[in-house]
Amino acid sequence: MNSELALHEAQRYKSIKRVLLIIFFLNIAVALAKFFYGLFTKSAAMQADGLHSIFDGTGNLVGIIGITLASAPADKSHPYGHNKFESFASALIGVLLVFAGLNVLSNAFEVLVSGRSDTVVNAGSFIVMIGTLVVNIAVTTYERREAKRLSSELLGADALHTLSDILVSLSVIVSLVLVSLGFGLADVFVSMLVAGAIFYSAYEVFKKVNSTLSDAAQIPQKDIKNALKDISGVRDIHAIRSRGSEGHVYADLHILVDPHMTVFIAHEISVEVENKLKAEFPQITDVVVHVEPDNAEQRYSAQSESIS
Repeated sequence: MNSELALHEAQRYKSIKRVLLIIFFLNIAVALAKFFYGLFTKSAAMQADGLHSIFDGTGNLVGIIGITLASAPADKSHPYGHNKFESFASALIGVLLVFAGLNVLSNAFEVLVSGRSDTVVNAGSFIVMIGTLVVNIAVTTYERREAKRLSSELLGADALHTLSDILVSLSVIVSLVLVSLGFGLADVFVSMLVAGAIFYSAYEVFKKVNSTLSDAAQIPQKDIKNALKDISGVRDIHAIRSRGSEGHVYADLHILVDPHMTVFIAHEISVEVENKLKAEFPQITDVVVHVEPDNAEQRYSAQSESIS
């Protein structure tokens, strides 16, 4: 990795960490408001929503630790760098979400079995929930924008997590209305919906992490071919592969060139291929180009790969 790319990566990690710190403090403020007011009014749904936001804050801390580890430069034991620590942090956030969902379900069933709800609904309940809802909408909008700008898997997962908070808060507001109308146990059933939203968030996080850790293709082969179709000297392209995370993609491919071409010219073409791919796909951090002579044997090999 050259010095310019290393500097860009360092700035990217610093920006991600700053976003997570801002969201951490906002999540804690929102969580404390909902959870303690839920305790005061004995609202299971508000407490569940507050707990969800507390786990949001915990997830932010996990993300900060993960990004700190991921930002370490490549070394002898990690020649490809430490980028996957970002994915490991995302997976841990998913685990925290599962535990949060189980806790919410446990509390809801406890109230359901007892058949009694002591929830108190007043104007303060709606003020707290609507106020925190506005904060969550602002946080989600900001984090999703930054996730896209910084190509961060972790921020994307966390933004999805915060988006579930919005749906949860809306559900809690509905439950408060129903309780105020005399449907006491509505609070419990909404808590179960909260748990469902948490579990779904965990599923989305795990799905994204699996894509990275299982080395799923990150860029369609046809897109890479189209990006290189006008490079002079490249007669064919095959064995195209890509892997990595949204912000760190590794690509490799084989190109066929004139078999009588000098090594120097073939090397220059491979450099052009690498530069073209990095220009077209900024998320690509490393490209390996394998140069092959355009003869019958290599043509047959390329055609066999395209058929399979």
